[in-house]
Amino acid sequence: MKRIQSIAAVMAGTILFFSILFSCKREPVFVGELPTGPVDSTGIVDTTPVYVNEHPCDPDSVYFGAQVLPILASNCALSGCHDVQSHKEGVILTSFDKVKATGGINLNSPTNSKIYKSLNASGGDRMPPSPYSALTADQKAVILKWIQQGAQNLTCESGCDTTNVTYSGSVKPLLDLKCKGCHGTTNPSGGIKLTNYDEAKIVALNGELLGTINHESAYIPMPYPAGSAKMPQCEIDVVRIWIEDGAPNN
Repeated sequence: MKRIQSIAAVMAGTILFFSILFSCKREPVFVGELPTGPVDSTGIVDTTPVYVNEHPCDPDSVYFGAQVLPILASNCALSGCHDVQSHKEGVILTSFDKVKATGGINLNSPTNSKIYKSLNASGGDRMPPSPYSALTADQKAVILKWIQQGAQNLTCESGCDTTNVTYSGSVKPLLDLKCKGCHGTTNPSGGIKLTNYDEAKIVALNGELLGTINHESAYIPMPYPAGSAKMPQCEIDVVRIWIEDGAPNN
């Protein structure tokens, strides 16, 4: 009888041991929601900058630095005309303050502003003068609208995009706005034309285009007139990306 009880005790102890053993190997039970991703415990923090356009341009507003000044700088503020050195008829069109002070802005009658009347004049009174081409209707409309809106020095962030750079959608609009005035079909500065893809490709691949807009020491800095600030870095990057991609006609 004692032997049977002893065997029973041993068996009970064995069952208890295996119960404890297997209970310790069970998967943990989570209460609540499981974590959706691993937690970075290395102490490394992602500091990659994310561009957020907090001050976008209003399509119904005219911005002097982004829209008006490039037109005046490349078509009117030329040597012998309305740069600081020449200041023909006392008119200097190289900055907001100079334009407001010398451009004959008439807020009460915008179309009678001296600067606007000169753009629409004929013969030798037209600005820019022959042999330079007259401003387009769209360019003159921008300047008139700027005066009608109070000739203000408004600023904004254009939302320049470097993620999908193409010649037609990214590069050509920049060249038309900021370079074509000096490098158009008539009397192009330095003999360099930038009116179409083939002309732009030549100076793109020989390094001259990027060198000038990036103000590199071996090149004449652009945009004109001398001393003007560089194009915004994002716009320079647009041109650089296009060139590094082989300057395609896309």
